[in-house]
Amino acid sequence: MAPTVALARRFAAALLAAVLLACAPPVLAQDTGPANRLFVQAMQLLRQADQTYDIAEESRLLKDADKLLTEVITKYPDSALAVQLVTNQFVGDFDFFEFRSRIRALVCNEPQTSLCFLHRIGELLPPVETPITTARWDWLSLAVGYQQLGDTGRAKEIIAPFVSAVRRGAVADSSGQDLFVARALSLMGQIPLALEITRQIADCSTRVYNLSDIGKAALWKGDAAAAASLAEEANKYASANRCTWELGLVAQALLRAGREPEARTLFLNTVETQFSKFRETKADCCPPELAVAAAEMGEPNLALGLLRTVQDENPWTIPAVLGRLARRGETALTLAYAEEVPDVDVRGEAFAELIEAALKRNERAVAEDLYRRLGRLVEEAQGRRPGLLAQRAKTQRLMYADDRWRQTFMAAIGAAERASNFVRRDIGAPLLAALVKIETGLPMLD
Repeated sequence: MAPTVALARRFAAALLAAVLLACAPPVLAQDTGPANRLFVQAMQLLRQADQTYDIAEESRLLKDADKLLTEVITKYPDSALAVQLVTNQFVGDFDFFEFRSRIRALVCNEPQTSLCFLHRIGELLPPVETPITTARWDWLSLAVGYQQLGDTGRAKEIIAPFVSAVRRGAVADSSGQDLFVARALSLMGQIPLALEITRQIADCSTRVYNLSDIGKAALWKGDAAAAASLAEEANKYASANRCTWELGLVAQALLRAGREPEARTLFLNTVETQFSKFRETKADCCPPELAVAAAEMGEPNLALGLLRTVQDENPWTIPAVLGRLARRGETALTLAYAEEVPDVDVRGEAFAELIEAALKRNERAVAEDLYRRLGRLVEEAQGRRPGLLAQRAKTQRLMYADDRWRQTFMAAIGAAERASNFVRRDIGAPLLAALVKIETGLPMLD
């Protein structure tokens, strides 16, 4: 944690403690005894944990100490000691905040587990500034990861402050609208809450994007009726509010809902309109989602043509478009395009999408050839590109019915930990997306 962030946390904790103590009723002297006794017992366990070389024994002692400290808070909330712990103050030289971080790190006693991976990725993420004033897809993705891997308590702990900030109107982009919180909630199964937030947003892009993505999440959970209803809601909202830039998203949502003729008509009309505007004004040609929609509609030449116009500003579209085309059987065309992608990390992700598509089409030989190509990229990078290693791990999970991917993914996190601050700042979300895809078979949202 950066010194300024730590100091700010300490100052806020001290201020909160002063307020709580000022407002609390007087505490009788005899009430402090049991809390202090539990605290002393916890410190004794902590010292024992610091003196043992046995990992299992250390873990047991630390967890027992944590139970005692939790008991101080829950059974004696009126005590000054409980206030100090809740507000993360030092008690003597004991730092409760660091202690809880140490407790969370116990998952890495088994270093190749996915919960350990999540913990280490969380340590890579730049800290959240408080009060929260901007959405953070990296931290929201971490919450999704914990939810998907079964630690719902940690997931709620991470996302709750963002939800609170959205409700206060604090998390916003330049147009004053929420960006990511509703979409993260939908991936965590909180679709009613995601819709409650979304339907308060008037911005075309955010409203339609959220409705489309919430519908996609509903479909992944097997709720086709909800996906169809949300596709229709997005269509009506876009029409009523003249959301022309977002029609590619609407077309995709309608297609997923099984309304292909309507989706195709909307898509073709949108393409014609966008190109007409481009020819007249020479402004931005097309939204990147239109290229993705073209791939989903099975229009390879149009999809690649649109992709060329949007990929520089939106590199995420390259694997998204190529993967969708490859799943429709466009193997040679997509491979040739992927080979020409200059960014090595994006090319690696594109290869991973093509491998998955080949396996779904029962084209094992094609998948193995692509896997070798991805392997060469990894070898040429000499272990210095964590994103490439994560894609390699993702494809290993698809190719082989064993856990070899865990060693590769651990290497990806290690590479990220050794990387520059610039790489560390941006690598968290891609690592989380790869891990969620590996463990659940479902991607994060584009």
